Amino acid sequence: MLHIFLLFSLIFTSTNVLAQDFCVANTASGIVTPSGYPCIMEANVTSDDFAFSGLGVPGNTSNIISAAVTPAFVGQYPAVNGLGLSAARLDLAPGGVIPMHTHPGANELLYVVHGHITCGFISSANKVYLKTLKRGDVMVFPQGLFHFQINAAGKRPSLAIVTFSSPNPGLQILDFALFANDLPSSLLEKSTFLDDAQVKKLKGVLGGTG
Repeated sequence: MLHIFLLFSLIFTSTNVLAQDFCVANTASGIVTPSGYPCIMEANVTSDDFAFSGLGVPGNTSNIISAAVTPAFVGQYPAVNGLGLSAARLDLAPGGVIPMHTHPGANELLYVVHGHITCGFISSANKVYLKTLKRGDVMVFPQGLFHFQINAAGKRPSLAIVTFSSPNPGLQILDFALFANDLPSSLLEKSTFLDDAQVKKLKGVLGGTG
């Protein structure tokens, strides 16, 4: 029995030695791999690395979408590197909208802190799932699906906190993908069924050329 106990003790000790509790990102390294950033040396990690105060500051909603997203992704919050999660603050002025977009690398969970937010996503079968949320409600948006958030009916600002299942969820906004690039207008007209005037108007608003 003693030799079995010693064997398990050796395995447990070896596992603890090899295990890594965290990997605070060395974002200054300039090296990013699919698994994240390299770690800073544990001897240089402090308690401050594990705290982030950015989500307590309201975002500036004086813009074309009357909304702001304040991220706590690995680039802003290096402690989440390798942990499979991140967060963001979502501020929506009355009428504010986060346009149709997708996160290629993560699922999203939205929690309404105050106000009312109309949220929805479209499945790969083109079925729409739509819900107006109030304070305390949550809604999940599966990875890679197009979704949006709107403060449509609210007369006051709305606030939500969102969490993601990745330190770096990625983002692609549909409107910008279509109209904030140099894809020739003639091709966009054929692929979107919009006329020339509409395409040029949207390119003008969003900064596209071509």
